[in-house]
Amino acid sequence: MRLNRLDLNLLVALDALLTERSITRAAERINLSQPATSGALARLREYFGDELLVRVGAQMKPTPLGESLATPVHNILMQIQATVERGVQFDAAQSDRKFRLLMSDYTATTLMAMVIRRLADIAPNMRIEILAPIVGPADELEQGRIDFIIMPVYALSPNHPSQILFEEQFACIGCKKNDKLKKGMTLEAFMDLGHVTVRFGANRARTQDQELLQSVYGLEPRIEIIAATFNAIPQYLPGTRRIATVYQHLADTWARYLPLKVVPLPVDLKPVPWGIQWHQYRDLDPGIQWMRDLIIEVARENYTTSQ
Repeated sequence: MRLNRLDLNLLVALDALLTERSITRAAERINLSQPATSGALARLREYFGDELLVRVGAQMKPTPLGESLATPVHNILMQIQATVERGVQFDAAQSDRKFRLLMSDYTATTLMAMVIRRLADIAPNMRIEILAPIVGPADELEQGRIDFIIMPVYALSPNHPSQILFEEQFACIGCKKNDKLKKGMTLEAFMDLGHVTVRFGANRARTQDQELLQSVYGLEPRIEIIAATFNAIPQYLPGTRRIATVYQHLADTWARYLPLKVVPLPVDLKPVPWGIQWHQYRDLDPGIQWMRDLIIEVARENYTTSQ
């Protein structure tokens, strides 16, 4: 299809080039050879009378015109894809569609493990890719690189639809042989023992429990071990007197496989609501609707929520 002498197929290449800022990665994204992608860029440059992308050192950067085209071109293609997918029937039992979800290893270990077990029975050919959170997860959603975000509600974007999945409580966990856990956890012991915690991303963001302990109670537990992921925490507890404050479902999961004991915290921390989010243009995509509803169903069966 052509519009004012522009082959509209070139918009797909333009979107990939402006998003990836690399001919090699753009070619992989749209399943073209590098020479064909280079040729598409040459045709786009001729049509717009602008370089669109220029090499600066080892990188390619968009020109001002290229920058101004990036968002509208991407949105147009997203809307076209969403419009087409609305009319496509979705049969989960036969589908081999791949869904990409961005979440922490907490939800990957708990909620998504349950979802994936359900998929094995009702949609055995479906594929799942789980991506770790990064700075600006909403950008990944905007660019269409992921289908869903599952994160605390406060971290979701106001620009796209979302649904609360559950509220998660906090618990304290430590080695089964830790005598401080035999009869529960006192505030004195909680502050006296060394803690294992997590810091996320390049900015080393603190976890919600750390923020709440400090903001609500003015407590700063003594941190002895800082891990990069939630699932590293239980490796540092057995055989030590250290403890950790983590989400209840994660603590219960670890305690099923490791010599750990879960006890209530000595203070009340407000539960954290978690939600699922998807792109506004894909709200009527039958595949997105089906997967969203399945995740919500599994969450409601296994978690509590105020909704």
